[in-house]
Amino acid sequence: MKTPKLEIHPASRRRFLKTSAVAAASALGFPAITRSQSPNSKIHLAFIGVGGRGARNLKDLTVEGDPVVALCDVNSINLNFAAQQFPGARKFKDFRELYDDLGDIDAVVVSTTEHTHAYATLPALKAGKPVYCEKPLTHNVAEARKITEAAAKAAVPTQMGTQIHGMSNYRRVVELVQSGVIGDVSDAHVWVSRAWGLQSAEEAEKNKDRIHVTERPKEAQTPPPHLDWDLWLGPAPERPFNEVYFPGPLWYRWWDFGNGTMSDLGSHWNDLPFWALNLDAPIAVQAFGPEPHLEIAPATMSATYEYKARGDRPAVRVHWHQGDTKPEIWHENPAIQAWSNGVLFIGSKGMILSDYKKHILLPEADFTDFTPPEPFIADSPGHHVEWLHAIRNGTPTGSPFSYAGPLTEANHLGNVAFRTGKKILWDSANMKVTNEPNADRFIHRVPRSGWDLI
Repeated sequence: MKTPKLEIHPASRRRFLKTSAVAAASALGFPAITRSQSPNSKIHLAFIGVGGRGARNLKDLTVEGDPVVALCDVNSINLNFAAQQFPGARKFKDFRELYDDLGDIDAVVVSTTEHTHAYATLPALKAGKPVYCEKPLTHNVAEARKITEAAAKAAVPTQMGTQIHGMSNYRRVVELVQSGVIGDVSDAHVWVSRAWGLQSAEEAEKNKDRIHVTERPKEAQTPPPHLDWDLWLGPAPERPFNEVYFPGPLWYRWWDFGNGTMSDLGSHWNDLPFWALNLDAPIAVQAFGPEPHLEIAPATMSATYEYKARGDRPAVRVHWHQGDTKPEIWHENPAIQAWSNGVLFIGSKGMILSDYKKHILLPEADFTDFTPPEPFIADSPGHHVEWLHAIRNGTPTGSPFSYAGPLTEANHLGNVAFRTGKKILWDSANMKVTNEPNADRFIHRVPRSGWDLI
């Protein structure tokens, strides 16, 4: 079958324009930065977490010459290195002290470990400051809901650090899906090859896992002199320092500090179906994999999300596969097998297969003469620059907390289903798993004394 030049279905375009308008409305109309009410003013930035991903954000968010007025890190090596680049910035170990005097700070960038993301982000929102926060936005579902609500109340530009969202490939895929090129989508499969988490010694060697661990270490070690271990723990339960937690990314396999591969890479890969299919809260999630471990996230697992029909969008399922698991269609189709990581949309008229940078329509023979629709999602000036421009002139960001919060919640629910060991039914309005009372402990957590999220 030869596919003719595409006519965009009016309902698809209306749906896109409607959802785009909602997203834009959340970013438009922001006042220019308070300092001078001038769109040309410099934005005085504070950075919380300046090593690793934070160091990259420090570089990417100062490309337009905005001054760095405050730096914070529990690791003095990271802090001092950043301070050499920005000698005029005030230095902090504890971000709670940074928030004691916001004086010259216009906007805040959060690049800490994920168990402190919400705690470093919420005070900025409450103070009416724009925030850029790395992915995943929070450590659990309840924190995600709190941050989403606080951002709505603050009405300031926000952005979650899902840099792939700003690249053109995802935009072209969203246009294809929302234009009805492959018809109604019934299923989307997402698979990632990363397998960091609980695994055997053989799996650890295969996956080049530097430190193989299956249980919490009993022995205490002396923290390195450059690390404030108590501040690094933040709201997490107290435990002695051990090299199995620090430095990153060792920490994120532990439930107390991270959520394994699901919430981390899910922020990037599940972003595409979440955007393209205009998803919201799932009504049910079921996960599959090894017996859940009390302390450590799995290396290999899968999960299926069910979304009910909404408007002209039919009911749809999104399937997540990580580590050694792949969808059945991957094993059956050599063309798909070549993709070690990918997102596959299955529609009534064909399929779209994508990764971060490229995509194809399948079966390829059916789309030989295909002409794609004219782009209707504007290309981004860059994921970081988007946020800076939003602060200066009120233009939209691609992944504001109004979008990133629900995406983060959905990702966390995959882990909630895995840890409960059963299919969960989700009441989003009441933030409750209705068929499993024990799930509540994975939705919320009680922080360590001194770290209340209020």
